[in-house]
Amino acid sequence: MTSLIDRYGRVARDLRISVTDRCDLRCSYCMPEDGLDWLPPEQQLSFAEILQLTKVLVGLGITSVRLTGGEPLMRPHLSELVSGLSDLGLEDLSLTTNGTTLARHAQSLAEAGLNRVNISLDSLDAHRFAEITRRDVLCKVLDGITAAQQAGLQPVKVNCVMIAGTNEDEVLAFVQFARRTDCDVRFIENMPLGAGTTWSSQHVLSSAEILERIDASYPLLGLERGAEPAASYTFADGSPGRIGVISSVTEPFCAQCDRLRLTSDGFLRTCLFAHTETDLRTPLRSGATEEELAEMIRCAVALKGPGHAIGQPEFEQPVRLMSRIGG
Repeated sequence: MTSLIDRYGRVARDLRISVTDRCDLRCSYCMPEDGLDWLPPEQQLSFAEILQLTKVLVGLGITSVRLTGGEPLMRPHLSELVSGLSDLGLEDLSLTTNGTTLARHAQSLAEAGLNRVNISLDSLDAHRFAEITRRDVLCKVLDGITAAQQAGLQPVKVNCVMIAGTNEDEVLAFVQFARRTDCDVRFIENMPLGAGTTWSSQHVLSSAEILERIDASYPLLGLERGAEPAASYTFADGSPGRIGVISSVTEPFCAQCDRLRLTSDGFLRTCLFAHTETDLRTPLRSGATEEELAEMIRCAVALKGPGHAIGQPEFEQPVRLMSRIGG
């Protein structure tokens, strides 16, 4: 096995695969109210192409895959892709979803070989949820969380983007939700990846402040952290559930990053905020051998930059929006 090592000594082991740029929500920090122009079907990788590229990447050392979107459950017959990926001998196979249709799919995904799910949920208040997502479907997301747990897709991780001045008063409500449901709730700092120019550092509620608020009411115990983006905590009183914070803005973890991203149209990205990407779809469809594809991937990883530089004068938001990159 050939490891994917960049010039800073980081080894890529985790692959995020976007299967579609489409989404049924219109979250205000991610997408314009009227949506975006979706990629034409012919530009989207087929399941067979995704499996072929993933097989090459697994041969280079990838051990973990997460399926993302847009909203991945908008891709028809997703369980077929899950089944093919599960045959590659991965250590972990997961899915990030907004949960709106998860109740219908959780059991079939689990039977196909999916290990666990991450569910995006930014408010537990129905009115506020509708304001953020521009859709009144909170009940469907909560049903999806229950269905995932019942299907054995554990642990269920609930990802909450904390936006100062919008949902910061719900920190303790989410903590109580974690304790009540035995979910892992992960608070994510608001990042500049959406449409328009509305992002500001003033909209960032820092992970340090989030932890301070939680610890004052529910003391926490820190867990050992590896290359995971989240710093994780358990409750000192032994309650179920866990808390995580992803401090991409205030405490970047770029030096430990082990992730690569494959977009739904077949481009390899070595960083969420990268300004360059490697076209794998064209050579794949032109008949490139697996070794030729592997060499392209190795070269791309070798040139991975040191970090995203959010908050620095040189920072520039990537051209691709989050919905077209994959989380």
